[in-house]
Amino acid sequence: MSTNGFSPDNVIVVGFADDGRAYEAMTTLNELASQGQIGLAEAAVVTRDDDGHIEIKDQTANAGLAGTASGGLVGLLIGILGGPLGVLIGGATGLAVGSLFDLADADDTDSALTDVSKTIKVGRTSLLAEVGEQSPEVIDAAMARLSGTVVRRSILDVEAEIAAAEEAQREAKRKARAELRKARHDKRHDEAHAKVQELKTKLHPDRKTPAGA
Repeated sequence: MSTNGFSPDNVIVVGFADDGRAYEAMTTLNELASQGQIGLAEAAVVTRDDDGHIEIKDQTANAGLAGTASGGLVGLLIGILGGPLGVLIGGATGLAVGSLFDLADADDTDSALTDVSKTIKVGRTSLLAEVGEQSPEVIDAAMARLSGTVVRRSILDVEAEIAAAEEAQREAKRKARAELRKARHDKRHDEAHAKVQELKTKLHPDRKTPAGA
């Protein structure tokens, strides 16, 4: 869905040489939106701590949208990238993992979530926003004046990866539960077999148990 009539819709994350510029950048996005140069659904100034957790320091949202930045796509991204998935794709640890699901694909996979996550660096302040743009030049030029570097990914790509990640996580949980059940089952079988062997020995103390039985 387009934002304020602008298309395409993108998620942008901006890193700064000077962390304080992130707050100025959010004000700039609001000004560009009020001037009709971009569409702005929501934006947040965020920091990532050493544990990978992402904290919202300031936020804004389009008055026509329900909720705030913490309740829309930006908030969803913050929750995902600051959680276990963020560690998996390398945002919290700095690992160059290019795939959501397979480390072997690291050199071949172009991941929107990875690009966004790696830009939100530990100990730094970044700007994360959902925008609608007629062209990237408007935001790129405004952020460059604040020494900001923009990473831009399509909302369609971001949403597709979020959905795929959620499905993969659900499948991983299902497989983990199956493995646990199998481990318990095998353990009970091993215990039962050992108990039977013990009983055999007691009943027939002079009979040797074959090796491996």
